[in-house]
Amino acid sequence: MINYGIYILFGGFKVRQLKRILIVMGILLSYILFVGIFFTNKVMYIRKKTNEEILEREKLLGHFKEDVYLKLPKRELTIPSPLGYNIYGEMFDVPGSTRYMIFSHGVTQNTLNSIKYMNIFLERGWNVVLYDHRRHGKSGGKTTSYGFYEKHDLKAIVDWVREHAGSEATIGIHGESMGAATLLMYAGGIEDGADFYIADCPFSDLEEQLTYRLKADFKIPKQLVMPIANTFLRIRDKYSIRDVSPINVIENIENPVLFIHSEPDDFIPIMMTQQLFEKKKGKKQLYVARNGMHAMSYTENREEYEKAIDEFLDEIGFGKTE
Repeated sequence: MINYGIYILFGGFKVRQLKRILIVMGILLSYILFVGIFFTNKVMYIRKKTNEEILEREKLLGHFKEDVYLKLPKRELTIPSPLGYNIYGEMFDVPGSTRYMIFSHGVTQNTLNSIKYMNIFLERGWNVVLYDHRRHGKSGGKTTSYGFYEKHDLKAIVDWVREHAGSEATIGIHGESMGAATLLMYAGGIEDGADFYIADCPFSDLEEQLTYRLKADFKIPKQLVMPIANTFLRIRDKYSIRDVSPINVIENIENPVLFIHSEPDDFIPIMMTQQLFEKKKGKKQLYVARNGMHAMSYTENREEYEKAIDEFLDEIGFGKTE
């Protein structure tokens, strides 16, 4: 009877322990699933701004004048992506010019956001190609990858321009935010295919950027999120957060780069551009805008922004022509 009582006592204890373990495991599994799915959804399917939202902002800031824009001669482009969808673009021709600028917009934006930068180069006699990133605007593609897949689309755009314009044409690429990171990963990770690059407020490393945002927005240490998110991202979109790192390929870029960042930027810190600038070999320039938050360097410093571009183009031999 005593042995049987002991068995009942310890047997009941083991059952209670097992229940506790199962509860803890259930909570842990729920946390992993929640973090993995929630975080990767935010990354892959970030909410895009509508045309109406972008136009309202650009008009308010004086960047978009509809009557002027509608008079510009342009044609729509449909360029196949090597990833199996079509990339939407627009071509603005300047008769007689053999200089071409490609504009790579930021996340949540589309070609409408690039018009303000386009105007700078149209005034200087450059042909312009605007295009929508995958999953943005009128382009295909199911997810946003912050440059990992986008860099292949940019290569398709550069290849199209080179084929259209001929081998003697001059090609530059301007990118903003994610678009800037994309052009750096294209130039450093695939091919240094343009004659120069202008990288406006890029991040240097996606994992570092997401870690920074986790701390700033949610006060959550990366150890509780990043390993789970990275695993889920590998499963769901077939790449690692660590694969999106301009800083790891910047040394491969031989052609000139103008880096731009506004000092007050608290979304992507200026430190990231400074790191990229320091690691870039060969010809390079850095313009630090005194005013403006993220992606607002041109809006808040228009004369200085254009002056920085002119000085850069003069330095690398592509200054103003008569």
